[in-house]
Amino acid sequence: MVGLDICGVDIVCNSVHAPLEEQEGGIVEVNAAPGLRMHLSPSYGKGRAVGDAIISTMFADGDDARIPLVAVAGTNGKTTTVRLITHLLAQKGLRVGMTNTDGVYIDNQRTDTGDCSGPRSARNVLFHPDVDAAVLETARGGVLREGLGFDRCNVAVVTNIGMGDHLGLSYISTVEDLAVVKRVIVENVAPTGYAVLNAADAMVSSMAPSCPGAVIFFALDPTHPIMATHRAQGHRVVFRDGDDIVAAQGDQEIRLALKDIPLTRNGGIGFQVENTMASVGAAWALSLDWDIVRAGLRTFISDVGTAPGRFNLFDYRGATVIADYGHNPDAINALVKAVESIPAKRRSVVISGAGDRRDIDIRQQTEILGDAFDEVVLYQDQCQRGRADGEVLALLRQGLTNARRTTVTKEVFGEFLAIDTALASLKDGDLCLILIDQIEEALAHIGKRVAEG
Repeated sequence: MVGLDICGVDIVCNSVHAPLEEQEGGIVEVNAAPGLRMHLSPSYGKGRAVGDAIISTMFADGDDARIPLVAVAGTNGKTTTVRLITHLLAQKGLRVGMTNTDGVYIDNQRTDTGDCSGPRSARNVLFHPDVDAAVLETARGGVLREGLGFDRCNVAVVTNIGMGDHLGLSYISTVEDLAVVKRVIVENVAPTGYAVLNAADAMVSSMAPSCPGAVIFFALDPTHPIMATHRAQGHRVVFRDGDDIVAAQGDQEIRLALKDIPLTRNGGIGFQVENTMASVGAAWALSLDWDIVRAGLRTFISDVGTAPGRFNLFDYRGATVIADYGHNPDAINALVKAVESIPAKRRSVVISGAGDRRDIDIRQQTEILGDAFDEVVLYQDQCQRGRADGEVLALLRQGLTNARRTTVTKEVFGEFLAIDTALASLKDGDLCLILIDQIEEALAHIGKRVAEG
């Protein structure tokens, strides 16, 4: 009647052996947090093991009272992978708690905003009474400051290390240093759990011996020596074979058609194929039914609602506009490969740089873009992160010095003005990649401009 699984009912009566009506008894209160001491150690009479009885109604025999927990680390692709794994688990009917750089989500409802990829946010999810499973983005900063928000996980996913990111901060100066930090989640996999590792990234694949559980490797190329050896030994691998993603163990194969995975745009976006493979590996490690996995992959759309700032596409006056939060050389390389698969008469890009990156990291981004885009719009955003006024723009400009394709360069102060500048020059059949900084605000601004036509 009151919606409580367990409660204390306080009764005034002469005897519990007779109905209350016959003895003018009554109920004093229904207590949502009853004390157990008087039952366990009564003033007289025999104690009752009410604690055992309560626990037995909450958990099955042999249950360790833990929920499935997935931790995701890497340089790029973490947030998309976290969101996709969360979506797959939700298809099973689980109420999933998720943390990422956009916020904290409980059963698809955002309960906190901002960068929530640290241990405090993880603990908020794990303390929540409604959560049936947790998927936690685990960033380097939080690990260095406070460690993990959990003692062990069922699945640890490491998407990539590549050239790294945030190098030079907190005494993490090399990709080897960074790999040691990212490896922490692998070292804390439960003995019955799995690490899902990128076999094509040497820094990631070398984490395998540190895993107390088993390993699932993923890579685009099934003939990669690590992939081939792992499969030959009877272990699990996930790879791409033509128009399919394949989950294989020994001679057994499960095929997932890329045409049924909108996130990958029929397999044309390579980095989204890798994110999908990592997510499939995590779902496999958690023993999700393959029909549930297929349904989840089919219904996950990478739009502003499901994956804001992750390759969101818009149609603006016949031109293709792509908004993405890519902010390091590896991400830029992946984005360039992805947009090359989309036909366009003329290509433009809007970019700024995070001031807390090394000079070389900021320059490298425009060095890559200068060979792939006809027009580059550079902008200085609100947060220079310790840099002097104009310093980031100067570094971005330096990166374009030897550009092989870029013929037009514009410099703008302010992200929204930069977006408007790029959109104003678009014609039918053009393509514009906008590397956004203020994710929600920038996406809202682009959406408004698209709606205006």
